[in-house]
Amino acid sequence: MILVLSIIGIDMKGQDPTFSQFYANPLYLNPSLTGSAFSPRLTLNYRNQWPSLADNFVTYNASYDQYVPDINSSFGIIFNTDRAGSGMITTTTVSGLYSYNLKISRNSYINAGLQGSYYQRKLDWLNLTFGDMFHPVYGQIYPTSEPSPDKYSISFLDFSAGLTYTYRDVFFGGLSVNHLTQPYDGWYNDNSTVLPRKWTLHAGGIFDLEPRTRGRRSMEAMTLSPNVLYQQQQNFKQLNVGLYLNKYPFVVGTWFRHNFENPDAFIFLLGFQQSSFKLGYSYDITVSKLKNVTGGAHEISFTFQFTSPEQSRRKNEPMPCPSF
Repeated sequence: MILVLSIIGIDMKGQDPTFSQFYANPLYLNPSLTGSAFSPRLTLNYRNQWPSLADNFVTYNASYDQYVPDINSSFGIIFNTDRAGSGMITTTTVSGLYSYNLKISRNSYINAGLQGSYYQRKLDWLNLTFGDMFHPVYGQIYPTSEPSPDKYSISFLDFSAGLTYTYRDVFFGGLSVNHLTQPYDGWYNDNSTVLPRKWTLHAGGIFDLEPRTRGRRSMEAMTLSPNVLYQQQQNFKQLNVGLYLNKYPFVVGTWFRHNFENPDAFIFLLGFQQSSFKLGYSYDITVSKLKNVTGGAHEISFTFQFTSPEQSRRKNEPMPCPSF
């Protein structure tokens, strides 16, 4: 089988893995969201993109973050593994994060975050196949004439930063920039391939559909949360527009994702939550020209808070960001 992945992964500048449940992976979305729950938090994410193809994309993500109230700061760590083309290209990332929480008025906060990452990327060159390796009758019998890369494994350091603004428990918005230094990440020694910067803008609101109790929104209250996400990495641009409907203990959500050249997918989410954990499943229905061959994308998220939101609210109000 001829792998389109081999051309994309070796000769072109790639994009970062993407998650449809972007708010269920807050540290990956924006380093300034580190500590946004104001309680110790463990987050696990799994994404299987294009499962109908033999050369699909599978991404695993695990993160932990914790707020330290004495210094208005939060610390976190991310482990991420992305397997492209059934493991032909595997990227493993370990990141450390820091954010600072600044109260600028009675109802407004700004969080600033920094992230340092170590990347290791491996190429399984010997298992790649190219068009010139095939005979029309006998199949794969020839060696390829494609030039072998100078190295099959690369590693580098990377840095990112982000800001988040929140107003009460109603509005949230953020900006993050990944790959600030645009590190070299190519397979050849000519230093011609770098990891391009990724810009992310996200915003939304949470609106009550039921009366509050003593001015506070209860966990059981029904809420509606429209939100938007825009990402750009080099020439790749993507816009997600959608909303969550929350009625404890369930959450449903839907989004439309467009890449500015073609519509990409409709996303549907079903989530279940308790005081200490949240579990979500989403499915991407592909609407692009690949809709009949890819099988969409499956994604699962799990979040566990070691201190319940009610206990956290005794001293701090969590940021008004959705958690799926």
